[in-house]
Amino acid sequence: MSARTVQDQAIACKTFVQQAAHADAIAPADALRGTAMFSTKGKRGHTLGAAKDQYFEAVDTSLPPVIQVDAASLMRVSRQLESMAKREGPRIAFKAKGTILLLNLFDIVAVQAEGNYVSLQHRPHPYLVHESLSSMADKLKPYGFIRIHRSVVVNISAVEEIKPLQTGEYRLRVRGEKEYLVTRTYKHNLRDLAQLWVGTEWLCG
Repeated sequence: MSARTVQDQAIACKTFVQQAAHADAIAPADALRGTAMFSTKGKRGHTLGAAKDQYFEAVDTSLPPVIQVDAASLMRVSRQLESMAKREGPRIAFKAKGTILLLNLFDIVAVQAEGNYVSLQHRPHPYLVHESLSSMADKLKPYGFIRIHRSVVVNISAVEEIKPLQTGEYRLRVRGEKEYLVTRTYKHNLRDLAQLWVGTEWLCG
């Protein structure tokens, strides 16, 4: 199962849970009692009948069985799916001290140029990789990384705040409270930070 599929299942599951919880909150306890319509199958097809003060029952055994699941169970499954999505997400592999390390790309907030190396800004400590920033920027672009400076690439999912400066540049704050400068050369890339912008006409203007 792909990471995208697992993520979609997690989102669908969470949405269903929220809708179920909302329905439970607004529906009175006696809403399921009263006159209930039921279906019986005879030689000439289905007929409808009514039964007062009865709980609804599906009497047509040709229908698939209904599985009853409580909200707590759905929430537990949703958390498990989210955990799987993170665990199976895209990872980066690189050599470090004679071994090959694998890191989840979600945990890398930025990549900075360090001479002939790049520094992967990963908590609790960064990693140095012998590669150019331009090469890393090209490889990471399909996974949600954008270039904001000639020496910095950031993970768009890690950006939490954008602050415009009087110089026409911007300052980004990422997870962990670290800040990076966005130069005017790369400010057009800020549009990729979100799928929807509301009330931000000043951005990239």
